[in-house]
Amino acid sequence: MYNTVLTASMRGMEVLFVQAEADVSDGMPMFEMVGYLAPEVREARERVRTSLKNSGIVLPPKRITVNLSPADIRKEGTSFDLPIALAVLASYGIISTKLLEGSLVAGELSLSGEIRPINGILPMVSEAAKRGIRNCILPVENCEEAAIVKDMRITGIDTIKNLIGYLQGETPQKPYEAAAGVPDVRKYEKDFSDIKGQEIAKRAAAIAAAGFHNLLLIGPPGSGKTMLASRIPTILPELTWEESIEITKIYSVVGQLPQKNPLMQTRPFRSPHHTISPNALAGGGRVPGPGEVTLAHKGVLFLDELPEFQKTALEIMRQPLEEGVIHISRVHGTYHYPAHFMLVAAMNPCKCGYFPDYNKCRCTPAEVHRYISRISRPLLDRIDLCTEIKEVPFAQLCQEKAGESSAHIREQVRRVRKIQLERYRGTGIQFNSQLGAKEMKKFCKIGDKEQEFMENIYHKLNLTARSYHRILKIARTIADFEGAEKVGQKHICEAVCYRVADKKFWTR
Repeated sequence: MYNTVLTASMRGMEVLFVQAEADVSDGMPMFEMVGYLAPEVREARERVRTSLKNSGIVLPPKRITVNLSPADIRKEGTSFDLPIALAVLASYGIISTKLLEGSLVAGELSLSGEIRPINGILPMVSEAAKRGIRNCILPVENCEEAAIVKDMRITGIDTIKNLIGYLQGETPQKPYEAAAGVPDVRKYEKDFSDIKGQEIAKRAAAIAAAGFHNLLLIGPPGSGKTMLASRIPTILPELTWEESIEITKIYSVVGQLPQKNPLMQTRPFRSPHHTISPNALAGGGRVPGPGEVTLAHKGVLFLDELPEFQKTALEIMRQPLEEGVIHISRVHGTYHYPAHFMLVAAMNPCKCGYFPDYNKCRCTPAEVHRYISRISRPLLDRIDLCTEIKEVPFAQLCQEKAGESSAHIREQVRRVRKIQLERYRGTGIQFNSQLGAKEMKKFCKIGDKEQEFMENIYHKLNLTARSYHRILKIARTIADFEGAEKVGQKHICEAVCYRVADKKFWTR
C-alpha cells in the first residue's frame, strides 16, 4: 500500500516542501530510503523502526520503500523522522491519513518514542500558511514559536504513541492555544545617560542609528568606545512587525529562540570576539548555516579591536555591506542569507593605543602605519561615519549631572525614521543608507553652491566615488535631523567632518 505525508525542511533560509512517500509490499523484508539523502536523513530509518518498537508497535516483516520527493534536491536535517514514520504506518494500515490531508508534519523522533523539537519551525509554518495549509502537527516544544503565524491550527504532540492514538481517533487533541497577546520585552539595562562627555561621538552614534549608517570609533583604551557601542541598540528605531518576523525566522533556523516569548522584539546586537573565523563571521561550514553577519540582520554587528580580526574575515564583509545579502556556494547548491546590518567598529589608533599622544605612545611611525593598515581602504570606504574619541577629562568623569538619555535620543531617531519612511514610501527603501546612485539623484539633490563645495572637498580629500556618495547620504540624515527638506552646505560640512578622522590616521 502507498501513502504520502507532507513535510518541510530548511535549505539555508529557503523552505523546501517535501512529500514523504512510503510503499509497503510483499517481498524480502527491508527498509529502503531514497531521494538524495544526507547521512542524518538516512539514519531516520533506524530511529523510526526503534521508536515504533519501543512505543509498542511491531511492524510485520515487509518490503518498505521510502522516497523523499523531489528526489533531485539534497535533503538534510532531522525534521523528516515523524512524517516518514506516519507514512509507513499509513501504508501498513495502522493509521488513517484522513487527519493528515492538507496538514504539514515535522519532527524528530527519539529511540524512546518521544517527539523532539527541530529548528526552523517558524519559516516552515509561515510558508505553509502562504500555500493555503491550515493545519500543522509539530513537537510540543515548537508550538509557541509556530503560534506566531496567524490562522494556523497547531497540534502539539509529545510522543509517537499519543500521535497514533490521535490519528486513530482514540486520543483527542486540542489545538495549541498561544498566550493572549505578545508580552513586551523591549527593555534595556544600559542607557546613554551613563556616558560622561563624548558629545561628538554621541552625536555621530545618533546620526548612524537614524540612517542605519556604519560607524567607526577610534580612540585610546578606556575612552568609552565599547561603552558607547553597546548602547547603540537602545536608540535604534523599534522593529516593525515584518522586521520582527524576519529576524525571528533567522534565529529559528539556528535554534536560538527562547521557548517562551520566541518573537524577537529588539534589534540584534552581535559582538563576536576578534578570534572568530571567516566562516563563523560570514556563515558556512559543510552544511552552510547563518554567520554573525546574518544574525545581526536589521541590528548591530559590533567588532571591537577591529585590526585584530583576521584580514580574510574582514574582507568577507565588503559584499554584504554593499548588497545586504551574503551568498554561500557549495557543491550541493548556493545558499542566500540576509545580511543588512549596521556595522559598528572600534579600534585603537596604534598597537599601544595612544597615538598621536607622544607622551604616552611608544610606537614608531612604521608600527603605527602597519597596525592601521590592517584595515583596507575598500573596507574603510564602506564605513559611513568615523569619529575620534578622546580620553574623558576628570571633571566630566566626576560630574553628577546625567547625560542625554537613550529615550530622548531614541525619540529623535524615531522622528527621523518617520521622515525617511514617508519619503521612500513605495520604493522598498527604509533608511538613507540604502540609497543607490539612481535614488540619490532624486532624494539627495544639492544646489550649485553645495555642488561646488563638494567638488573642492572631493579633490582636497582625494575621495572615491563611494566616499562621495556616503557623505551625501550622511548629509541627508543630518538634514532630516533638522527637519530640512534640502541638503545644505552646513549639513555637508558636518558629514565631511566624519570623514576627516579616518584621513588623519590613514593618509600618511
